[in-house]
Amino acid sequence: MTAAAPVVQLRGVVKDYRGQRDVVHALRSVDLEVAPGQLLAIHGRSGSGKTTLLNVVGGLDRADSGSIEVCGVDVQAASDEQLAELRRSRVSFVFQAFGLLPVLSAAENVEIPLRLQGLDRTSRASRVAELLGLVGLSARATHRPSELSGGEQQRVAIARSLAASPSLLIADEPTGQLDTRTGAEIMELIRRVVVEREIAAIIATHDVSIMDMADAHVELSDGAVISTQRPDVAWR
Repeated sequence: MTAAAPVVQLRGVVKDYRGQRDVVHALRSVDLEVAPGQLLAIHGRSGSGKTTLLNVVGGLDRADSGSIEVCGVDVQAASDEQLAELRRSRVSFVFQAFGLLPVLSAAENVEIPLRLQGLDRTSRASRVAELLGLVGLSARATHRPSELSGGEQQRVAIARSLAASPSLLIADEPTGQLDTRTGAEIMELIRRVVVEREIAAIIATHDVSIMDMADAHVELSDGAVISTQRPDVAWR
């Protein structure tokens, strides 16, 4: 059987930030691949380049050189409009701060990407119900973020990120504001979604337990990959 093409492929990616007096080498010749159904954890000290890596993969920032292919799109050559379409239809994000709109209910927050896609009301309602059920929040659909716990808010954020049926999920410290037990529950949810829906996921984290749940993890230091490991855990 032919192996599936990588969802993400980076070759020799370089990104520098130039100040008035010095240059910060945020990424130094980074190579990596992520396949469908694979969860890759990125770790390293603050300032090691984790967030910059996520941003160039997601098309939120441009690398200075190297090649980046995401979902078959040449990110380096793509226009701003093409990158916006890639993020709208193929790539989703989950952030540490949840990013929910406080005036909307859980269901309305999940519905936002579906409205952007132009889905009709009946289809939107069905999809939102499916996703809230997936993350275990069917009973909390009408609650606003202020009425939800931190773990519940992150579950809503994950449901919203899956609304457009993405091929790639990018998460920046998704358990950073959660206690250990809740963080483990969120990671188990992400792990299950990656496997069951055959999407790729890249997660930046300081949490050692997340690394243990990943298919592979990459350590960055001063913008360079210094190690790549695969935990001795069979998740499938």
